[in-house]
Amino acid sequence: MISITFLFCALLGRLCYLQLFASDMLSARAAEQWYRDLPLKAKRGTIYDCNGNIIVDSKDVFTVYVRPRAVTDRAAVAKALSSALNLDETKLVEKLSRSSVSEITVKKGVDFETGSYLRDLGLDGVYFSVDSARNYPYGKYLTQVLGYTNADNEGQNGLEGYYDKFLKGVDGFSLTATDNSGVELENNTTKYIPAVAGADLNSGIDVEIQSFAEAAVDAAKLEWNALSASMIVLNVKTGEISAMAKTPSYDLADIPRNDVNMLNAYSKNTMIVDVYEPGSTFKIFTTAAAIESGSVNDESTFFCPGYRMVDGQRIKCWRTIGHGSQHLAEGVKNSCNCVFMDLALRMGTEKFYDYLEKFGFGSKTGVDFFSESSGLLMNEKSVKTVDLARIGFGQAVAVTPLQLISGVAAVVNGGIYHTPHFVNNITDGMGNVLYTFSDENRRVLSEGTSEKMRALLEAVVSEGSGKKAAVEGYRIGGKTGTAQKYENGAIAQGKYVSSFVGFAPAADPQYAILMIVDEPSSYAYYGSIVAAPYVGQVFKKIFDYKGIAPTEEIKEKEYVEMPFLDGKGLNESVNALEALGLNYEIAGEGEKVISTLPLVGEKVEKGDIVLLRTE
Repeated sequence: MISITFLFCALLGRLCYLQLFASDMLSARAAEQWYRDLPLKAKRGTIYDCNGNIIVDSKDVFTVYVRPRAVTDRAAVAKALSSALNLDETKLVEKLSRSSVSEITVKKGVDFETGSYLRDLGLDGVYFSVDSARNYPYGKYLTQVLGYTNADNEGQNGLEGYYDKFLKGVDGFSLTATDNSGVELENNTTKYIPAVAGADLNSGIDVEIQSFAEAAVDAAKLEWNALSASMIVLNVKTGEISAMAKTPSYDLADIPRNDVNMLNAYSKNTMIVDVYEPGSTFKIFTTAAAIESGSVNDESTFFCPGYRMVDGQRIKCWRTIGHGSQHLAEGVKNSCNCVFMDLALRMGTEKFYDYLEKFGFGSKTGVDFFSESSGLLMNEKSVKTVDLARIGFGQAVAVTPLQLISGVAAVVNGGIYHTPHFVNNITDGMGNVLYTFSDENRRVLSEGTSEKMRALLEAVVSEGSGKKAAVEGYRIGGKTGTAQKYENGAIAQGKYVSSFVGFAPAADPQYAILMIVDEPSSYAYYGSIVAAPYVGQVFKKIFDYKGIAPTEEIKEKEYVEMPFLDGKGLNESVNALEALGLNYEIAGEGEKVISTLPLVGEKVEKGDIVLLRTE
């Protein structure tokens, strides 16, 4: 009796366990045996620009499956599928003959028209699931920014990868009852677990401004036969990245997946992940720091004999014959290296570095993007006097293009540093806001210093080396930059990075633009000649697009005839150009002019840039 009672209690306990505690698990196991599931892929979220234009969305495609055990006529099925999907019919028959395999994937990413045609044929054992593939209405625009997805529609890089957890959604399933051989049961009703679509990204990108930037980089690379060209357009009041373009590139609708080297090279967003020596564009920060710290004033004077001796080293100014005596405004307009060496040395390492760190150099900007670089800023304790002098005019330091333009925006917008970013907010299908960008802005300069900097940099465009970025009727400020490249720790002869950074309107800046041309294959490699014109062209298009009216009287242009200078001394040639109201750049370190650009006799607008080649 005790044994029977014990056995009865054990059976009763087991029954209670199965009915009350294990029922869900056992039901699920039973369903796994009786049901075959096909995934219902969640629709990936859409990426919009600031005006609601679709930059990236999804289009419906099919994935085709076959359950070999449910196929009644293998030859007919193989023929229909191979013909429509461009597959090898013989190999497909072999796959369909494998009765040990319950299900095979025939092909993914089948366009909707082809998939619909096959589905309407009603082939035994052939099943379909609706998937989605990315659609890029603007082709190669924003290639390095948007990134791409893999075969499973998962974000791999760019915004697609960075925001993948928001964009991808949650997959669903369709469940079909079958027997143990995989054959669908009679009178079966398919059950569906619906997918949940991914969330949408609402960015600060403006596709119209992006089109201006794309046209500019394409034209620059072609005109100068450059290694690459890139441009960033930044909203200086918010930190929104309005446009970011680079060439060479590829069409996102035709990703070169079969060429891994090309894919990796052209997908890399060098404007965020790579660094370069900025050259003279960095002088903006030296000037701003010196003014803010009280190390210089409007009456300060500098003398440039064409070089400075620092720690026993002779550091040349770009104008080897020197600029003579000049005030700060003249030094900025002339981009005199000696002036900026003096400013850096006056401040000293500790004070100068305090400002460089405020501008964001040596640290990441915090942009919403993978693999951002911090740039290269020497350890403060390791900086020698000669290093400090070189940093003052943009050598011995490396920055990302995004770091540089973000710092420039802070200099000219009233002194506030805004975190650069692509995405403003993320919303779900019901319009609920899931994420909102939070700008951790900080003051880096006083409004007074910012106002002075705008005036100094405006003179660079109206009177100095930035003349080619000018737009009639508008006030624009900016700074040119020309830096030699380094390879294996040494200067790469004949290889330069030409750049120009500008902002407009100068009185109340809305946008900043950075243009970089890498390795222009011409002796006319100066940023004033190679990069500045494209910034002016893009600003002109932005003014028209945004309806920004001119504020200055449009004066009739004055032209002069390019004089004959070949074979003449450099000093004599410079004096002749200045007498005609022309600016100039000097290529080479000789004292005799061997050629000019433009050529003798050509009409040149007053204030324009002339290139003097010397030996």
